[in-house]
Amino acid sequence: MASDPTPFHRAAVWSRRFAWLLLTTVGRILAAVLFLVFGGAILLAIVGFVLAKRRGQLSVWHTTVLEEEFTAACGDTSFADYLDREERLFAELDRRIYRAVEPEALQAIQRYRKGGPADPTGYAKNWNRTFELKPEGSPRRGVLLLHGMSDSPYSLRAIGERLHREGAHVVGLRLPGHGTAPSGLLGVHRRDMATAVALAMRHLCEAVGGRPVHLVGYSNGGALAVHYALRRMEDASLPAVDGIVLISPAIGVSTMVGLTVWQGRLGHWLGIHKLEWNSIAAEYDPYKYNSFAVNAGDQVRRLTVEIGRRLDRLAGAGGLGEFPPVLAFQSAVDATVSTPALIEGLFSKLPAAGRELVLFDLNRVGRVEEFLARDPKRELTDLVLSSDHPFAVTVLANRDAASLALEQRHYPSDRSGRQDSDPGLAWPEGVYSLSHVSLPFSPDDPVYGRKAAPDREDRWFQIGNVALRGEKGVLRIPAADQLRLRWNPFYPWLEDRVAAFVSGNGRLLHTHREDGGGAESNKTR
Repeated sequence: MASDPTPFHRAAVWSRRFAWLLLTTVGRILAAVLFLVFGGAILLAIVGFVLAKRRGQLSVWHTTVLEEEFTAACGDTSFADYLDREERLFAELDRRIYRAVEPEALQAIQRYRKGGPADPTGYAKNWNRTFELKPEGSPRRGVLLLHGMSDSPYSLRAIGERLHREGAHVVGLRLPGHGTAPSGLLGVHRRDMATAVALAMRHLCEAVGGRPVHLVGYSNGGALAVHYALRRMEDASLPAVDGIVLISPAIGVSTMVGLTVWQGRLGHWLGIHKLEWNSIAAEYDPYKYNSFAVNAGDQVRRLTVEIGRRLDRLAGAGGLGEFPPVLAFQSAVDATVSTPALIEGLFSKLPAAGRELVLFDLNRVGRVEEFLARDPKRELTDLVLSSDHPFAVTVLANRDAASLALEQRHYPSDRSGRQDSDPGLAWPEGVYSLSHVSLPFSPDDPVYGRKAAPDREDRWFQIGNVALRGEKGVLRIPAADQLRLRWNPFYPWLEDRVAAFVSGNGRLLHTHREDGGGAESNKTR
């Protein structure tokens, strides 16, 4: 009797159906992928176009990349080479940017308008350039000043002049990509800046003949100072650091910075160059770019990540014990860098001895707490108390809820009790906090201060206290920029602390409770 073919027939039918289903499914998946790719590309193009339309127009100082700028691969091997290149760079800046546009086509208040009030080349000294202050006799010490991203050596000028008067050989380094045109931020790399710092350190150490050398870093310059100290711990051929001063240091930045890099890449892919910028603004500041490139923020972020990895690596090997003494100043609120990251990412990883964090609290008079979007007080307190490596903390805060006068509260690293003292400081009326950009500037700073210094040059363009009132959307200077505090009402106190730290070769003022030494604490400053 013949076998029943039905099972084989059914198997063949199901095989054909399965193959058809498989091919159909694969086809649909491929179609979906193609739809997502092309649809996504179209969507990104639309988003990029909309974002670009909302931004200002790019100018020659946004698009002209200066060829003489220093890079780690340019072949310069000495600080003298760096300065020679900087001379050629500023000649190129004058030729390709200052002379590229007729003055009549520029805004009157424009740093690239020759002879205008914001033109830094018309001042007695252009503080956008690297400067060196040599003492008349033998130097007592060396100090290298490192400014922030988009800033210039001007930001630490006053501190440098103070330390110079006290016998220091001071170098205010212009970091690559800075002091010229915002276009310098498009291609600057953290490796370029780190290499320039190393060149300046070698020069400074040779100049002071083995005497102590300190780093003073503001914002991204603070990150570079920490980065250099960590590099030196793994590379003994680099000159040693005897102490580090950090002012609003960029040890941690917003997570949004990591996302905006895709905006820049999108702009590059689509040829929409406006997207390579976080902001395109009028360049009215003589010593700081008002426009900010996406790459600049990304380089700061990558530098902070590298610092974290080096700290963890050295901590795991027990190698952080030789890290230099650190004195850091930070506002409790900071829209540019992360205050909690400074505590978690640096101070909590370093050995306790020789570390002090100075925090400027908010002005809590006038029920300001009711208007705060977020009060950082509890978070910062918890971070300090939970640190695995306790460090000294000094807090400047209102004496009480009804007083503008400040109280200095010092907590030793051993947490043995609080020491209170009167620093002789008080909040100005109408100021509720410090800001990231305010800490290194005196109230009488000729550019960023609230009032003109009596001996300033007549043509200084002062923007530190601009607060024009009227209709929104009319002025080229945004209201947010006008209202952001640019000067530090407590700057003289900060400067005194920096000078004492540097002259003491990294010894903190509050040492009688820190290490059992006989040094007298600062009870009345």
